[in-house]
Amino acid sequence: MLLLLTQWLGQEVRTFNVFNYITLRAVLATLTSLAISFLVGPLMIRKLTAYKVGQAVRDDGPQTHLKKAGTPTMGGALILVSITAATVLWGDLSNRFIWVVVSVTLGFGLIGLVDDYKKVVNRDPKGLPARQKFFWQSVIGLGAAVFLAFSSSLPAQTEFIVPFFKHVAYPLGVWGFIAMTYFVIVGSSNAVNLTDGLDGLAIMPTVMVGSALGVFAYVAGHAVFSRYLGFPHIPGAGELTVFCASMAGAGLGFLWFNAYPAEVFMGDVGALALGAALGSVAVIVRQEIVFFVMGGVFVVETLSVMLQVASFKLTGRRIFRMAPLHHHYELKGWKENQVVVRFWIITMMLVLGGLSTLKLR
Repeated sequence: MLLLLTQWLGQEVRTFNVFNYITLRAVLATLTSLAISFLVGPLMIRKLTAYKVGQAVRDDGPQTHLKKAGTPTMGGALILVSITAATVLWGDLSNRFIWVVVSVTLGFGLIGLVDDYKKVVNRDPKGLPARQKFFWQSVIGLGAAVFLAFSSSLPAQTEFIVPFFKHVAYPLGVWGFIAMTYFVIVGSSNAVNLTDGLDGLAIMPTVMVGSALGVFAYVAGHAVFSRYLGFPHIPGAGELTVFCASMAGAGLGFLWFNAYPAEVFMGDVGALALGAALGSVAVIVRQEIVFFVMGGVFVVETLSVMLQVASFKLTGRRIFRMAPLHHHYELKGWKENQVVVRFWIITMMLVLGGLSTLKLR
């Protein structure tokens, strides 16, 4: 929106042409989403508290969590408002990738909103039934996958890229690309949701991974940089840098209120949406494997749940004291802050490893 205005003003005053640079708009998007979070956050928390939209806490988990009962949830709506507003203000609204990622983010956010509403307002502990949740996730995920597959104009946009090698890529074909895109979007959405169990645990890794994906998006969309670094050039992908920057600013703004002891939880409305957003960007910039590495914390958290369920059903025994994995370490005696910060450190190292693939090819 503001890009169109500055482009119009740039016809008369050349100074305004500086806003055509993605890097500048990415910085402004970060600051805008951060400012929106700081301004809207306190009001939203007061409203959620007044409406008694409080989190229910399981009594079979760590006993330290019992005091969190009643903490306002559904705070992820703040993240979505900040991301959407900043992206609309500073993004190129003629870019199809922007609309795909924003639509997927808001679509999964709506699923999470319904689930949270049923849990905390209707006092239904099951929330949105799993089958219904998975159905609507599949509808949105497949919709995005089909659109991206049939709107691709270059073979590189549907190839499976192997990191650390300059020229190793495997053509997936239309249906192979659709299948991979679907699993990445839906899988990452649920993975972030499973990780969201401690104050600040999910949001900071999301910020770090999202910021790194923004770098990959910028490189993929830049003809010179992509050729120099041996990346497939994907015209228009660079604009996703603005979206990723908006996500980083919104995430940091939310962390201000979500840091221990949390004033608000993001709930499914935030976790499902952010995970889907990360997956969508990773697919568009063709960095699924790198995303898998950088989001290692999300992956391990998901695997811990899968292994726990499989082990209990097959043998009647549990591998972990409690799943997801962060609860296992809490029950082993780690303080909540220790678990959170250590998982942050691990994510930072994984993200640096993922960024190294920019040059180590």
